[in-house]
Amino acid sequence: MTTEAQKHAQRHRGTIFVEQGEVLGHEAWPGDQYVLRIRAPKCAAAARPGSFIHISCDEELPMRRPLSIMRAAEDWIEVLYKIVGEGLHLLARKRCGDAVSLLGPIGQPFVLHEDRPRPLLIGGGVGIPPMVCLADAIRNDGKAWHPLAILGSEIPFPFKLERSSLDVEGIGDDVHSTMPLLEQWGIPARLTSLQGYAGCHNGSDGLTQVEVFACGPTPMLRAVAALAARYELPCQVSLEEFMACAVGGCAGCTVRINTPGGPAMKRVCVDGPVFDAAAVAW
Repeated sequence: MTTEAQKHAQRHRGTIFVEQGEVLGHEAWPGDQYVLRIRAPKCAAAARPGSFIHISCDEELPMRRPLSIMRAAEDWIEVLYKIVGEGLHLLARKRCGDAVSLLGPIGQPFVLHEDRPRPLLIGGGVGIPPMVCLADAIRNDGKAWHPLAILGSEIPFPFKLERSSLDVEGIGDDVHSTMPLLEQWGIPARLTSLQGYAGCHNGSDGLTQVEVFACGPTPMLRAVAALAARYELPCQVSLEEFMACAVGGCAGCTVRINTPGGPAMKRVCVDGPVFDAAAVAW
């Protein structure tokens, strides 16, 4: 009998290829970043936004490295990578005409939904490539999408900054730098960094004036609390809980709260419902 695992594996038969690719281009950018173009027609034809390749960096290094696909067109693909470790250091030595073995495309792709026509694409550092690939799919889809891409980096961007001519509502004229490729495609994009690059949004601006207030289902509040903690923002949450009396008598709505005196059970109805998100024992 065919198991569920076998059924899952069979779904990928004929969609992942092993190819002996050829390096068509290899551009070096500041910050040990590289854009590598590889002739790989089978992979290019099957690539989707969010998929990646598993590439062999050198004949003497048996373990492959996963790299997200940034572009796929005609018979080639492009990847962006930053040197981290021996494998990518060896890959950076490849020159035009060199052969590289790759396995791909791999992974479930992003899925656009027409009832959500304003996709927000957020990519940071080596998270930029999948967003570029998704932007490419959006521009070729033929439907009425209204995307916005936000791309961030704390090292120099792996492309020349360009002043955008595409207006973005709610973003001031002082934040105008964009990725030339996305500008060429007609995809509105803005860049963000803490490094003071020209025309980029400084992600720290105004954070000292921000406080987060949230109410909703517990999984959502947990995610909001985690994000606020990551950026060291104060956050107040209004908890939802089943209640019987709602006046503090039955103690049926208690939640665990970390207080200065140690963990304590607090009643959402009268001790809350608003609590400091950092104090909630999620």
